[in-house]
Amino acid sequence: TDEDFPPQLESIDGAPAALFVVGDSSLLLRPQVAVVGARRASAAGLANARSFAGALASAGLVVTSGLAEGIDGEAHCAALANAAPTVAVMGTGPDRVYPRVHRELATRIAGEGVVLSEFPPGTEARAEHFPQRNRIISGLALGTVVIEAGLRSGSLITARLAGEQGREVFAVPGSPLDPRAKGTNDLIRQGAALCEGPEDVLRALEGLRGFREPDRGGFAGGPAQEPDDALRRQVAALLSPTPVSRDEIVR
Repeated sequence: TDEDFPPQLESIDGAPAALFVVGDSSLLLRPQVAVVGARRASAAGLANARSFAGALASAGLVVTSGLAEGIDGEAHCAALANAAPTVAVMGTGPDRVYPRVHRELATRIAGEGVVLSEFPPGTEARAEHFPQRNRIISGLALGTVVIEAGLRSGSLITARLAGEQGREVFAVPGSPLDPRAKGTNDLIRQGAALCEGPEDVLRALEGLRGFREPDRGGFAGGPAQEPDDALRRQVAALLSPTPVSRDEIVR
């Protein structure tokens, strides 16, 4: 119920009751894009993560990811290298960094961006927490970019959740001979946007860039737009995976 609780999370399935935040919580109200992918990423995958995250951050989007090794960590580092904030969504309490190799990175993110978790301080890493936190990564963002993912990758969970939440899903294609590309290629087969460079993401999100602004108020606009904002959230809450007629929404 706090004013700085991200409104884009309010309407997702299983919305978190609260978030534990270290850093500047106002950044959660800015337009975000999630960049996720394989933990054991290839050199090409890591280069793509740097390229995408750096360009998206330079364009004014907040890069959001899960602080995992591989693509996630590289995306966070690329945003920071461009003097831009980044958001790390934890599968532990905000005071318990996992993996441990990213302790220093988490400290930097807390100082220049946001580290957050739905799990209270003191919560240790548990396997089931990480798929659970993925709905927050996708829910915070306008779209999710998947860079390398095996067929059983947790990044595919994030992509599926993004689609269910009505967010954009982008997949970077890879060689059919590389098992780390099978998940992303399969996403494209299922309808995700084929994404060869950050400009593809920026072009697709251009019409949504005003979706969230740094100031509170939900959608872009001043006080006169606030009734509109509340109405849009009501309409969004009525939408579901099964068709809903306009007449039903009006009623």
